[in-house]
Amino acid sequence: MMRRLKPFLMFSLMLSLLVAGNGQGQVNHPANQPDSSYYRLASTLIDSALAHGRAYAMLQELVRVGTARLSGSPQAAAAVEWAYQTMKALGLENVHRQPVLVPHWVRGEVEYAAIVNSGRFGTVPLSICALGGSVATPETGITAPVVEVHSLEEVEKLGDRVKGKIVFYNRPLDPTQRVTFRAYAGAVDQRTYGAVYAARQGAVAVLVRSMSTSLDDVPHTGAMRYKPDVPKIPAAAISTLDAEFLSRALKADPELQVRLQLNCRTLPDVRSANVIGEIRGSQHPEEVILLGAHLDAWDKGQGAHDDGSGCVHVLEALRLIRALGLKPARTIRGVLYMNEENGLRGARAYADSARNSGLTHLVAIESDRGGFTPRGFTVGGTDDVLARIQRWAGLFSEIGADRIVRGGGGADISPLKKLGTVQMGLVVDSNRYFDYHHSDNDTIDKVNQRELELGAASLAIMAYVLSMEGI
Repeated sequence: MMRRLKPFLMFSLMLSLLVAGNGQGQVNHPANQPDSSYYRLASTLIDSALAHGRAYAMLQELVRVGTARLSGSPQAAAAVEWAYQTMKALGLENVHRQPVLVPHWVRGEVEYAAIVNSGRFGTVPLSICALGGSVATPETGITAPVVEVHSLEEVEKLGDRVKGKIVFYNRPLDPTQRVTFRAYAGAVDQRTYGAVYAARQGAVAVLVRSMSTSLDDVPHTGAMRYKPDVPKIPAAAISTLDAEFLSRALKADPELQVRLQLNCRTLPDVRSANVIGEIRGSQHPEEVILLGAHLDAWDKGQGAHDDGSGCVHVLEALRLIRALGLKPARTIRGVLYMNEENGLRGARAYADSARNSGLTHLVAIESDRGGFTPRGFTVGGTDDVLARIQRWAGLFSEIGADRIVRGGGGADISPLKKLGTVQMGLVVDSNRYFDYHHSDNDTIDKVNQRELELGAASLAIMAYVLSMEGI
């Protein structure tokens, strides 16, 4: 239960917080330690989030009105409207939709793959899904021999030996990586560029091992790319369990073939929007602390962790600050971006508008790592900027979210880097994220309410302190 502060104590807390902020880059606290009022504030925000938090309830609403919110889809449009109405209901200021023209790729109704023409195995269905942006196979499908590889470079070395074949990329995420995002970064080039490398050598399609840390029968989709001067060939993800099986089957019967059938397609671009709302700064309204997440999600599962959790982190952080009657010195702005998953058009549109807005975006913090237990923040920028933000680590120690380290912010806020905006990211426990990421497994039952609310509280604390102290 949230501790009930007596009226005079609450007044004292609010007064001390209002005067704690100072000019950008200036620090007045002894030994560079936060004012004690910030510790009281942090504890109060955490109490409020745990006792009266709305993050999980908002996530329930979002996945109900806009599950599978891929850019250009009716579900994405419903999510934009939900976000706009929710920001209005929360009492945020300057709530508006920022128009964005987004791509519209649709999966289609047919996704089928199977081992065929194998004297040893006969016909064995494989669990697959089209990669985002893939072209379709011919209506009758593609049937071809398979060559297994573990890198893009291996495809280049094989050269015309892959001609007429399906290239099967089977490099798993490295399980020894302590941070699973590093394991993902070390394997995702197969998914992103695999079709281009294979097509250059004459391959007819690609299968890519799912970017997942778990061994199961659920394929994980994600973005892939083509190049204008390279033939476009179909690309699909195969579940990790079936990737293991196909690898063993190829060793036992190298002459087996795989049949692949997809009818995905790209439709004309669609008008959509970023959704923006803020708490206007009381002293420096022209200076902005931005909290960002993306509204769109892949068309598998509900997008509960990726990035529904990030969206409600942003909304709940703003709600918590308003609920306590806090008056941030600088504007705290929430931006829910459209089209992070397959284009970043919302990110670029926002950065373009920010360039000529007359506002100074001091810091942008992105939440796009799921709704798990918060662990801290990553910070880009100079050593001095990192040191200034690290001095606030103690504010998060009671919930174990006090690890503030050098690192990137996130895809949606990255275009703001050219404007000199410090990039930050909310870091959460990453162990389970890629079990669910971009798959049918990403549903709200995988999100723990307490962990989600603590993430929102962490974002609220950091945003408010930055609004008062600057950088």
